[in-house]
Amino acid sequence: MADGKSARSATIERKTKETEITVTVDLDGTGRSQISTGVGFFDHMLDQLSRHSLMDMTIEAKGDLHIDDHHTVEDTGIAIGQAIAKALGERRGIARYGSIDLAMDETLTKAAIDVSGRPFLVWNVAFSAPKIGTFDTELVREFFQALAQNAGITLHVLNHYGANNHHIAETCFKTVARALRMAVEPDARQAGMIPSTKGTLKG
Repeated sequence: MADGKSARSATIERKTKETEITVTVDLDGTGRSQISTGVGFFDHMLDQLSRHSLMDMTIEAKGDLHIDDHHTVEDTGIAIGQAIAKALGERRGIARYGSIDLAMDETLTKAAIDVSGRPFLVWNVAFSAPKIGTFDTELVREFFQALAQNAGITLHVLNHYGANNHHIAETCFKTVARALRMAVEPDARQAGMIPSTKGTLKG
């Protein structure tokens, strides 16, 4: 994915005492991904995020997994968010908004996004178990909180219903991916323009 990247691509390197993460995103990709975080379920979810947003993503994360997955998941969300914000630049010519209800078997989840420069997360998702395999279900929210905060987006996620916790988590990633794809897509009718009466989407 390093070859032929679009102008709307960015790389972020984040290193702390808890994690060491490198993320590259290309907003105008085809949904290809190379992901290694050491957390198998999380890798699977990030692959869904890339594939359904059509953003190419390369993610390499090493964290203190001997403690738990929290720092790795949260810091990866931070790095992805920062990479998306950097790739968007001044956010000229984008659709800005995206919203979709996404079904997966018995589960239905909605995501709505405003690439506003004003980070905010509304999370209305409940899991019936604390873990999916060895993965803490509470970390799904932590990831999206970090993503929204650092990408500078307003993000609402609502699970209408569902029985299987894997499906609930997966629809969260898939529906956010599809809404994000809509929101960052170039809008030919306002090419080069910032889609705001304020003249800025920097907050």
